[in-house]
Amino acid sequence: MVNVGDDAPDFSLLDQNNNPVSGSDFKGQKVILAFFPAAFTGICTTEMCTFEENVSRLNDADAVVLGICVDARFSNAAFAEKNGLTFPLLSDYMRSTVEAYGVALHDFAGMPGYTASERAVFIVDENGDVMWKWVGENPGIQPDYEVILAEVGA
Repeated sequence: MVNVGDDAPDFSLLDQNNNPVSGSDFKGQKVILAFFPAAFTGICTTEMCTFEENVSRLNDADAVVLGICVDARFSNAAFAEKNGLTFPLLSDYMRSTVEAYGVALHDFAGMPGYTASERAVFIVDENGDVMWKWVGENPGIQPDYEVILAEVGA
């Protein structure tokens, strides 16, 4: 698993609008990588909407949020539209990024062979290093949003 102080593994994933997004695109900014198990589930909806409610505070702190899950970009697009999400939702359908960050959740929801993502948040600093991380004990636990906002100075 990626730890605080490590170089953040780079990635290139498609957002909900089919645009390629790489972690390295955000050098010079703080980036909140919000890994979530699945679109259209209750806790994931609450989590992504909470980040959306704080987008202006994050932007003021020169920080961005990127949601990452293994769902197809089509699901992410519908999820973003339904919930008014304006930040990128990245499709890790090949599971490369969840594996690189050590947050792959194998056999998710009792489905053998299906890999989703743990609910996890990594904050990457302006230099591309992991400055903070949180991984939920289980997918039903949400992060402390005020701590995340404080970490990025929002």
